[in-house]
Amino acid sequence: MVQTPTKPLTLEEFLQQPETKPASEFIDGQIIQKPMPQGKHSTLQVDLGADINLTLKPQHIARAYSELRCTFGGRSIVPDIAVFTWEHIPRDDNGKVSNTFAIAPDWTIEILSPDQSQTKVVRNILHCLNHGTQMGWLIDPEEEVVFVYFANRTLAVFELESDRLPVPPFAESFNLTVGKLFSWLTE
Repeated sequence: MVQTPTKPLTLEEFLQQPETKPASEFIDGQIIQKPMPQGKHSTLQVDLGADINLTLKPQHIARAYSELRCTFGGRSIVPDIAVFTWEHIPRDDNGKVSNTFAIAPDWTIEILSPDQSQTKVVRNILHCLNHGTQMGWLIDPEEEVVFVYFANRTLAVFELESDRLPVPPFAESFNLTVGKLFSWLTE
């Protein structure tokens, strides 16, 4: 859903607006509300984020965040899962995780919802890659396929159960196959 205010907002004005549920994103001067997550989307988002954190967080390699607002490059987006390497996690003066993330994630993961524009989601992934993100995943639960966008703009499609999904170099200890990913929908 695109909301066009009567007077165009700047990014700074958008960030002063109250948060919406589901989240709204600011893209090319427009406010676009994300669709409400449904069962498949939520299952994959929670289980994938937890699995990434189980592998990478204890060694302080990286941390996965769900529905985290990331504002950079003139946009304010909310990836389904944003993964930041430990040294890139913004911190406040007390060393605690900051509330504001004004940088691109190191790895962005989007899960396609029914009736969601794949084009909009791909544009957000490409925006991330243009601003330093190492890799982007677009997961399509209905087709049980994962599109992987590499930093050099190469695209690969993974759909066989035995396909091991590529990960950014910092996440090499994280192993996941297409079959395992989509098996979470039957658990």
